[in-house]
Amino acid sequence: MALSNREDKQEGKPEGIRLQKALSAAGIASRRASEDLIVKGRVKVNGKVVTELGSRVRPLEDNVEVDHKPVQMDPDRVYYAFHKPRGVVSTMADENGRNCLADYFIGMDRVFNVGRLDAETTGLILMTNDGELANQLAHPSYEVEKLYVAKVKGVLGRVEMQKLKDGVRLEDGLAKPDSAKILDQNDTSTLLELVMHSGKNRIVRRMMEALGHPVLDLTRKSFGPLRLGNTKVGQFRELSKLEVGSLMKVGQDGEKSRRR
Repeated sequence: MALSNREDKQEGKPEGIRLQKALSAAGIASRRASEDLIVKGRVKVNGKVVTELGSRVRPLEDNVEVDHKPVQMDPDRVYYAFHKPRGVVSTMADENGRNCLADYFIGMDRVFNVGRLDAETTGLILMTNDGELANQLAHPSYEVEKLYVAKVKGVLGRVEMQKLKDGVRLEDGLAKPDSAKILDQNDTSTLLELVMHSGKNRIVRRMMEALGHPVLDLTRKSFGPLRLGNTKVGQFRELSKLEVGSLMKVGQDGEKSRRR
């Protein structure tokens, strides 16, 4: 927990600011509502519950949580949900001159993408300048849950759906969705919802190709707790404080699991 004012001065460290003011500045709640959160024991600083309204924190040093979700206290950190269009490569620069993510974030040099979608896949990409969180969410061992909607060629019957759920053998191992269900179907195509943890390259496309039902259209609808929502193709929106906290918790939980 943050040191008292006297101890801070003795060690030559900044005194910090009142906890309720820090929470309000972070956009969690008004100062009065933040005081209620503190008094009710819903706030932790560096892993310890804080209930005293006089408590002070150093926003860039102390770890603050509300209702077990981390709070981003650094005002310079930004987070966006981007709806990537088809034909855009998931990089901030492309040596071949193809359309890339940087074309949609002009003047925002420090922003970069977390993970990738292949050029022909549309949907949700997290954009941020938070390198620590990006490294956590992109780490292969975390395998953040993603939800896809795929339109595939042909009609999938019960037997083929069971093969999909049991896992498809690819050149780099078994590819198995967490869940798969049919959303719609006609004489020429099937619309599927797939939940995947694997972050392997083009995993959905390769899996469906191996089953004999190549993907005609593919969209990623979610990334961990983050949802695409109504964000239009080619546009982005700033994440809410709740969304940022949920992503930070995924990163924290993944880091703890990796260290075990």
